[in-house]
Amino acid sequence: MKIGIVGLPNVGKSTLFNSITNAGAECANYPFCTIEPNVGVVPVPDERLDVLGKMYEAEKITHAIIEFVDIAGLVKGASKGEGLGNKFLSHIRETDSIAQVVRCFDDSNIIHVDGSIDPIRDIDTINIELVLADLETVNKRIDRAAKLSKGDKKYLDEVEIFEKIKKCLEDGKPARTLSLSDEEKEMVKDAFLLTMKKVLYIANISEDDIGKDENEYVKKVREYAKAEDSEVIPLCVKIEEELSGLEGEDKKEMLEALGLDESGLDKVIKASYDLLGLMSFLTAGKKEVRAWTIKKGTKAPAAAGKIHTDFERGFIKAEIVSYNDLLENGSYQKLKELGLIRLEGKDYVMQEGDIVEFKFNV
Repeated sequence: MKIGIVGLPNVGKSTLFNSITNAGAECANYPFCTIEPNVGVVPVPDERLDVLGKMYEAEKITHAIIEFVDIAGLVKGASKGEGLGNKFLSHIRETDSIAQVVRCFDDSNIIHVDGSIDPIRDIDTINIELVLADLETVNKRIDRAAKLSKGDKKYLDEVEIFEKIKKCLEDGKPARTLSLSDEEKEMVKDAFLLTMKKVLYIANISEDDIGKDENEYVKKVREYAKAEDSEVIPLCVKIEEELSGLEGEDKKEMLEALGLDESGLDKVIKASYDLLGLMSFLTAGKKEVRAWTIKKGTKAPAAAGKIHTDFERGFIKAEIVSYNDLLENGSYQKLKELGLIRLEGKDYVMQEGDIVEFKFNV
């Protein structure tokens, strides 16, 4: 699953990407420093794995992972190919959702491409370009469906739904703000609309604003995000870069000094995982403690197939314990004595924090 990190030039995209992945994407105080998208795969923070690792004296701990793509800065006219517009749009089309970085602090030493700080204007600049690109896609789909409907009336439904989306886009609103049925979503899925992707807004604040009430810039971003049911995470990209170079006690001490319980980056990674509608189930043993990524709502056999296709093909049942129950009682044996081990069948929908052993026969 890919999250595309986007934003106007010089808002902190590449610095954020460096902090998340330690991949060393080049950073500079001028536009278009990042031309090809940098890609980094990072573990999803999960304290449960460390606890289980100690409990089982596991030889190996494996986290769930998520992929971040640092995409070149966008300017007005991208939908018409201005700047690196065509590359920007094609790269963002390949991602599953978007993390949009917006600058929410004043600093005369850092150039803003539009000459002043206005996070809502910056968000609108990007959204308008994505809306314009989607309008072009939608118009083509309407024309195509209208022609095909003369021979097959089912395409009339397609015309209707894309006209609905067109009206939304013409009003300057992203397609994700529309309330669509599951059937309608399936119908437009292969159009790969940019504004249908879910967005996480990352408000880049100054060091001076850490631990204080949100500044006016952040409040405006939060209000904007609320209208489209998106989430906002304020963080100081500069500090996050410093934190990303620390480990263990050093990192813990710096977080405490800043009055933070966890890094902003950990929040971004967790929120991005959630944004994609993902969750983890766990497996635990002496050899390995591991988090496995599945979509929320996945049933037990499909979850088993994540480990091995044979597990899904020959699925019999799932032996499940709750992480919280295991933590509270201290051992698998104790849970057995208390009758807290469940046997679930093919229709069981996996829950966050399930620790599972699949029984199968091929």
